[in-house]
Amino acid sequence: MGILEVKGVNKRFGGLQALGDVNLSVQENKVHAIIGPNGAGKSTLLNCLVGKLIPDTGSVMFKGQSVLGRKPYEINQMGISRVFQTPEIFGDLSVLENVMIPCFARRDGAFRMHAIESVQSEHEIMDMAMTMLEDVNMAEKRDMHAASLSRGDKRRLEMAMCLVQEPSLLLLDEPTAGMARADTNNTIDLLREIKEKRDITMCIIEHDMHVVFSLADRITVLAQGTPLVEDAPENIKGNPKVREAYLGESA
Repeated sequence: MGILEVKGVNKRFGGLQALGDVNLSVQENKVHAIIGPNGAGKSTLLNCLVGKLIPDTGSVMFKGQSVLGRKPYEINQMGISRVFQTPEIFGDLSVLENVMIPCFARRDGAFRMHAIESVQSEHEIMDMAMTMLEDVNMAEKRDMHAASLSRGDKRRLEMAMCLVQEPSLLLLDEPTAGMARADTNNTIDLLREIKEKRDITMCIIEHDMHVVFSLADRITVLAQGTPLVEDAPENIKGNPKVREAYLGESA
């Protein structure tokens, strides 16, 4: 059984079948990529994985617990963090302040620690944030306003904001979207480093096949909301069903 188990998930929007009987098992400490042509249901599936959408039928279980209907802070507390297509950062704050903020969660009108319970002081939080910035090679930019960063550095900052919460599962929604090739390659290298240093599982939705084949241990291909193929990367490249889904004709 995987750390994340999706079973029999269906989701309709009016007359549109966005997801049809999706089954997915993401294994612990692996990188699982979800790919497919536009309209395949990737974003709908991701939103089900983080509890943003509730399937019409089926279940989404993380470490044996359902994620369905949970609030975002509850998802974080379970050990799931999400990286968005457009980096979600606080532009008016410094890089260091951005990484300090996720150490707290707002609940019932008050701030409380939720990631690392042993951290007691602002000084300890700052040290923890600096360590995380060092891990993503952003320590020298600690005092810069986040809005002034490049697209690639904003992604690194968002990654630090996620990782400081010590997630078991990192969901990445097109993490290289809008990047130049150099920034894309740097992001691939960063994700590899994170994977090597931490016991973390990654689930990536991505259009860039260079990213997918550079990182994934396992790939699920969606077509019209239904899993078409799930296999190792080396078996996906030449699969005629995959080529048909992307190119519109068998090869």
